[in-house]
Amino acid sequence: MFLFTLKKIIGLLLKPLSITLLLLFLSIVLYKYRPKLSRLFLIAGFSVLVISSTSLFSGKIIQSVESKFTVFEQQPEPLDFIVILGCGHVTNHQLPAIMQLQTCSLQRLLEGFRIYQMHPEATVITSGYAFTDEVSNAKKVKLAAISLGIPEEKIIAEERPKDTKEEARLIAPLLKNKRFALVTNAVHLPRAYNYFETQQLSPIPAPTGFIYKGEITNYLSQFPKPSTLSQTTKAWHEALGTIVQKLSN
Repeated sequence: MFLFTLKKIIGLLLKPLSITLLLLFLSIVLYKYRPKLSRLFLIAGFSVLVISSTSLFSGKIIQSVESKFTVFEQQPEPLDFIVILGCGHVTNHQLPAIMQLQTCSLQRLLEGFRIYQMHPEATVITSGYAFTDEVSNAKKVKLAAISLGIPEEKIIAEERPKDTKEEARLIAPLLKNKRFALVTNAVHLPRAYNYFETQQLSPIPAPTGFIYKGEITNYLSQFPKPSTLSQTTKAWHEALGTIVQKLSN
């Protein structure tokens, strides 16, 4: 658990906004003693922020990651499982389960539900740890899936995995020699797919939650925006995860 928490902290520190704040902080600290170096850090911090929050720069990077897999289509053969990878939620008993899901979990659930409508013979597997919440993400997504009409007996909640690597390892015994769709966000799918392949599995990719929707023709939309910064951060997170994955392999 310590190594998992440490990995999360390092990931937070290496995000574009964190890097920007660090560079600006160094610029302030060095302003009086090393003015030239201070200006360099100021320019670097400003540049990181602009590039990260402008779709003109970040769109192509995100597209290159998300375009590796195409959208899931109905298969000519039956599916055994639909694996919905975990993401996040916040328990609030005043809201229905589906409204407690974070955007990424909701996107994955809806894609899993779309696939289930095409392949009602499949069993749905939800996944995800509880972390500091009272309910695991696997259980919360299961409850939301039931509210959409998927029968409870057709859903398996795997509550143990804390990250994608553990999801692949812990769910693998159920998936050996089975046909299954692997549902996760398009920007996350290449890394997730590799983890499941490492377990000698052959997932059918089912990307969802595409960040890149196509070329933006409205030039006003090219100005820096917080939403674009958030999207770039997700892509950057996956890039770091892929580097760690390759090093560990």
